[in-house]
Amino acid sequence: MLDLPLGADPTVFVRLALARGHCQLLNLSLSHYGDDWCELTMPYAARLAGDTESGIIASGPIFALLDMASGMSIGFANGALKPRVTLDLRVDYLRPAKPGSAIIGRSHCYRRTKSVAFVRGFAHDGDAERPVAQMAGTFMFIEDTPETEQP
Repeated sequence: MLDLPLGADPTVFVRLALARGHCQLLNLSLSHYGDDWCELTMPYAARLAGDTESGIIASGPIFALLDMASGMSIGFANGALKPRVTLDLRVDYLRPAKPGSAIIGRSHCYRRTKSVAFVRGFAHDGDAERPVAQMAGTFMFIEDTPETEQP
């Protein structure tokens, strides 16, 4: 578990998370953040287009952007990156993003219990009043379990 102590610079947490795997491939970056929310930006990349002729970004990278923004908003709300599993993540793709435009994903962790976090958010291509997609998700925290002894 990566602890994010109160008062710590959250960009350290973000840099570690965004420098790996699909986040690195999508070139995600932190735009804005607060105590229980964040915005990530995914710059336009022609290789992410679902249709090379139109240049419209496929829905998969937008889903990944919102999924990562969800996890980070939960991390900011918890003050730590705790292991979790996705119970439900619904993304409604509302319209194609403008070709050539960066896509911004914003997520808000609006409620947490001891074992579950609830998030909602949206993605847009420059006009937050006209979202490209909206999402809602539920995540369950996993308790650290000691390794079982081998005989």
